[in-house]
Amino acid sequence: MKKFISIITCVILAFSVTSCRKFLDVNTDPNNPTSTTPNFLLPSIISNGFQIQAFESYQFVGLLTQNIGRRGAPNGAFEQYYFAPNIRPFQETYQIVGSNIPPMIKTAEAEGSVYYVGAGKIMFALILAHATDLVGDIPYTEAFNAALTIAPKYDTQESIYAVVDKLLDEGIIEMQKPASANFRPFYASSPSESGDILYKGDVNKWIKLAYSLKARQANHLVKKAIYDPTKILTYIDKAMVANTDDAQLYWQNPTSTVLSSNNVFGPTRGNFAAITFGRYFIEMLNGKNVGGDAALPDDPRLPIMAVSAAATGTMPGANNAQTALVTPAPSLSDFYGSWYAVDAYNGTTGAGVFPVITNSEMRFIEAEAAFRANLPQRAYDAYRLGITAHMDRLGVSVANRTTYLASTGIAQNPAGLSLKKIMEQKYIALYMNPETWADMRRLDYSQSIYTGFYYPTNPNPVAVAAGNAYPRRTYYPTTEVTLNPNEVTKQGQNAQNYFLKPLWWDQP
Repeated sequence: MKKFISIITCVILAFSVTSCRKFLDVNTDPNNPTSTTPNFLLPSIISNGFQIQAFESYQFVGLLTQNIGRRGAPNGAFEQYYFAPNIRPFQETYQIVGSNIPPMIKTAEAEGSVYYVGAGKIMFALILAHATDLVGDIPYTEAFNAALTIAPKYDTQESIYAVVDKLLDEGIIEMQKPASANFRPFYASSPSESGDILYKGDVNKWIKLAYSLKARQANHLVKKAIYDPTKILTYIDKAMVANTDDAQLYWQNPTSTVLSSNNVFGPTRGNFAAITFGRYFIEMLNGKNVGGDAALPDDPRLPIMAVSAAATGTMPGANNAQTALVTPAPSLSDFYGSWYAVDAYNGTTGAGVFPVITNSEMRFIEAEAAFRANLPQRAYDAYRLGITAHMDRLGVSVANRTTYLASTGIAQNPAGLSLKKIMEQKYIALYMNPETWADMRRLDYSQSIYTGFYYPTNPNPVAVAAGNAYPRRTYYPTTEVTLNPNEVTKQGQNAQNYFLKPLWWDQP
């Protein structure tokens, strides 16, 4: 009898537990899962990780490099060197993108999806490199775990550079493993696109991307004793070699599964209603700077990149009465007719993309490293290939390209090549890419290289008092000022001249 009662009790308890679970399940939304698989996390990591740079390019970096300018900038604008706390480098790095990478890597490691581990590490390196190159010291060792601290310590930029290099090396190792070692398909196009939306599952291109980023970061260190152009060239040998290797963000027409994917630079979003081209940028294309003679024929890229050969651009901080050269809806801006402002990707023309790291950039890094390593022929060849690669990307005809390469402003032999000529062409090819600001800072905005670069009208008096100084960094966001004040104070952000303080790699 006792045994029978025990059995009945166990059955009742088991039924009760099951019933409770079913009752509690009514609060579980099957359309809002709390976990997912790596193939559904990676697309967001890639697209948002790249989009960080596009947003920052139009909000302030493009203004600082004079790629673009305001039609009538009021006093207190970025291009006049008035800086304010900048949310984007931290919001995207630590919330939108970075918060998803460690969970994806952990899940991928658990299930044996090595290519997702590799992609996660490479993307992690990319967003950390971008953030540190804007602001300097950033959280890492205590970051990405809000449950432990909302005020993580800042790791030095030098240590972040080491982390970036280590993550890239680890990512390369994962990508070099055989397909048999990878559990989950790295890319799928049905029933919907998932996984590697960047290279459609081509791990070799991910490896090239990793080496390209290693070359870019190592090239920042020209002021450091550890700078080694030979090492950079060994990275270049394994990096991007063709435009098909380019890492770029594709803007797509919105669909039932793709939302808010219009170009940040395009007319639909309307971000450029008050923006035109920078005068310095236009003068790099109309012969005034490249070749030093405004009477020279225009660069064939001018009507593609800047709509019209009549474009003049605007000086930073100057009121600009220029009227629109084209008037597409919904806003008046000549920028909206440019190659970079196409709303959606067109596989035929290649427009509607934001290039993040490209073959042409690698050729100019190769040219600079070879030039510094006293390898004149390699430097010259890479310089010419960089121009060719960028012109091919924009669809310049072979005839126009050939004519330009034979023109006065272009080096015609190794002896005629200079760092100025390399950096002029890199500036054009990296239009609207944040890397241009890194170049200008590490080369001290040199007028012998960036000849004709304008100092703004009505500049920040703090910069003027420092000898018409140029900005070297942006600010930490207000959230850090509020929630992590001790670390922000250690950086010296309270000082009026903080934006003039060089980063670690920007000083000997």
